[in-house]
Amino acid sequence: MKTLALIIVSLTLVLESYADVSSIISLNVFNQMLKYRNDARCPSNGFYKYDAFITAARSFNGFGTTGDVATQKKELAAFLGQTSHETTGGWATAPDGPYAWGYCFIREKNQADKYYGRGPIQLTHDYNYAPADRSAGRVPGYGVITNIINGGLECGIGADSRVADRIGFYKRYCGILGVGTGDNLDCNNQRPFSVK
Repeated sequence: MKTLALIIVSLTLVLESYADVSSIISLNVFNQMLKYRNDARCPSNGFYKYDAFITAARSFNGFGTTGDVATQKKELAAFLGQTSHETTGGWATAPDGPYAWGYCFIREKNQADKYYGRGPIQLTHDYNYAPADRSAGRVPGYGVITNIINGGLECGIGADSRVADRIGFYKRYCGILGVGTGDNLDCNNQRPFSVK
């Protein structure tokens, strides 16, 4: 009986320890992932804050807290990988590499279209604001997230440097979190959601 009680208490502690995004993305991990977001060379300097990220994550029930720990880590790495690409200030020879410079911008640099990107989720162009056709048989994985976010420009055209950039961020964050990336990382052969 004592053994059963000990197992139940242990399981409860393990489950409770991963009941919040902050149990996976601590302030130290956040700073490691987005290490240049407060750099003077980044227009976002001081804008993206850890506490705001945690507060926002908690406002979406189940975000980064559903499934086993590996699934939670992949979801968080995927989110941060996509948003880091949208806000990147990195370049090929940047200190610590191009994938250390996520969250460098607050808004899209090219604002010719009234639907320019704002914040870390930078949906651009009017077709990204229209309902998505989810019946096109796209394979699950990180690539379909890219397709949802910017498929009209980046997917279904073969290898694309923007997609490779998104994958680079995702791989870096999965590495920091100690979790594999899974399959289907690109959308090179996926029909964009904007194509009916």
